[in-house]
Amino acid sequence: MTTADSKVDQDFLELAEPMRREVLAHCYRMLGSVHDAEDVVQETYLRAWKAYDRFEGRSSLRTWLYRIATRTCLTALEGRGRRPLPTGLGGPRTGPDEPLVDRPEVPWLEPIPDAALTASPTDPASIVTSRESIRLALVAALQFLPPRQRAVLLLRDVLAWKAAEVADLLDTTTAAVNSSLQRARAQLDAVSPTEDGVAEPTTAEQRALLDRYVRAFEDKDIPAIVGLFTSDAVWEMPPFTGWYRGGEDIARLIDTRCPAEGPGDMRLVPTSANGQPAFGLYLRGEDGVHRPFNLPVLTLSPQGVTHVACFFDPRLFEVFGLPAVLED
Repeated sequence: MTTADSKVDQDFLELAEPMRREVLAHCYRMLGSVHDAEDVVQETYLRAWKAYDRFEGRSSLRTWLYRIATRTCLTALEGRGRRPLPTGLGGPRTGPDEPLVDRPEVPWLEPIPDAALTASPTDPASIVTSRESIRLALVAALQFLPPRQRAVLLLRDVLAWKAAEVADLLDTTTAAVNSSLQRARAQLDAVSPTEDGVAEPTTAEQRALLDRYVRAFEDKDIPAIVGLFTSDAVWEMPPFTGWYRGGEDIARLIDTRCPAEGPGDMRLVPTSANGQPAFGLYLRGEDGVHRPFNLPVLTLSPQGVTHVACFFDPRLFEVFGLPAVLED
């Protein structure tokens, strides 16, 4: 490799690497999978590195990277179905005594750790990885849009691109982009739940709710679990297709289907996902060792917990930097 080549490589890494987190957020919103998003970001940076000597600065490097990332995402989405949560399958609510139906073959929506998206609250990437833009409900709703509509909505409403820039990227007209954006917004409004009343876990009262959540589950205190949830709270747990509404049904499900038998069998380690509080939940085995069981992501309101998406995918524990086992 020549000295000139080395200089190009160094320049590319210095300029492009600080944008990796925000590009990952964009790819995650497009794909609904942290694993797929990481693969696409790798492919994006490889393509950009190979073509960097031909980058003539007609746009900013950030815009150029987003162009490559969006096209790579659209290619990755060809022939693929959407990534749902159980509530997105269209079936009715499930009773807590009904059999659990496991569908591991479904490409379920995945959460993403906050730590993968922003190094700190002052990180410039936080502008495009704000809590509102990566909330689990929004990413789930985006899955209802066709891939090109999804790209239009994200580029226009999240990244604030001009319609002409999006049209150039997608090889279409400005009028077509505006029409697609209008349809995407309408469809998103139809399927996306309202965020009114959603509270961030920052106040002492909200922190107390999270502390109550940990105590109730670690003690397997069923009455306390009932009291955590609002009357219309929803619990879902991919890859199981059922979803449950209300504290009574949720608590009965945990009482009768969760293999934890009593206090100490479950332990929760706090983390955060999609701008929301989350936990790594560990279950004690017969050997007394606590191992990964599921990863619940919570939505809170001033009245209590309104939604829990509980992900039964042990691969996520490594993605979230959670230990493989818990020592006493």
